[in-house]
Amino acid sequence: MATLEIKDLHGSVLTEEGAKPILKGVNLTIDSGQIHAIMGPNGSGKSTLAYALAGHPKYQIDSGSVLLDGEDVLEMTVDERARAGLFLAMQYPVEVPGVSMSNFLRTAATAVRGEAPQVRHWVKEVKTAMSDLDIETSFSERSVNEGFSGGEKKRHEILQLDLLNPKFAVLDETDSGLDVDALRVVSDGVNKFKDKGDKGVLLITHYTRILKHITPDRVHVFSDGKVVESGGAELADELESTGYVRFTGKKEAAAQS
Repeated sequence: MATLEIKDLHGSVLTEEGAKPILKGVNLTIDSGQIHAIMGPNGSGKSTLAYALAGHPKYQIDSGSVLLDGEDVLEMTVDERARAGLFLAMQYPVEVPGVSMSNFLRTAATAVRGEAPQVRHWVKEVKTAMSDLDIETSFSERSVNEGFSGGEKKRHEILQLDLLNPKFAVLDETDSGLDVDALRVVSDGVNKFKDKGDKGVLLITHYTRILKHITPDRVHVFSDGKVVESGGAELADELESTGYVRFTGKKEAAAQS
């Protein structure tokens, strides 16, 4: 069993005016085989947590620790974190003109696995994964995310998740910009990843609609840079009905799709 432990994590975003504190003591433990959902209002620090875990240079850790199977993630470079088994699906996947999806995926897999996958097996592996996500095979020769719709970009993120096969996936608002069909396909991909048994998922979302397709083991409410309440899937139902006013003191529309 693998474990991802976030202990009293404080972090800041670097701006032109200096470091702005965002994370204010995050505590969270995820075991393999579990899906944890983080929900909270806009600006609460959810995406900052995701990027801080991945090692984005714009975000600095001020104190606290992040342990992956006892190893200090914060002492690792970005590529070392990926090889250790940490994966980030971004809310806004970037375009990489001139780099084909096929080259990108094989290069990434080679870096994470430590050796280049055999071509014959790799081609079959990619075709199967693309078929499961309703991605046309012609996309493999297109530049990474260039000209992709929002749904296509998100499917590509889940395609990477499937092929890179990390220990823990941090999914930052993977449901944003998806229509009903794309939401179903992406959700199926996440469930398939979790069902491998030795995988953990940290699902960050503002809405509850993806939780109709992905059942979380735990739901955490994120407000003002930290987890302020945790519970089971029923907590998400409460948030859908009442919004986040109980946690923020601000009147906000209920979290509905």
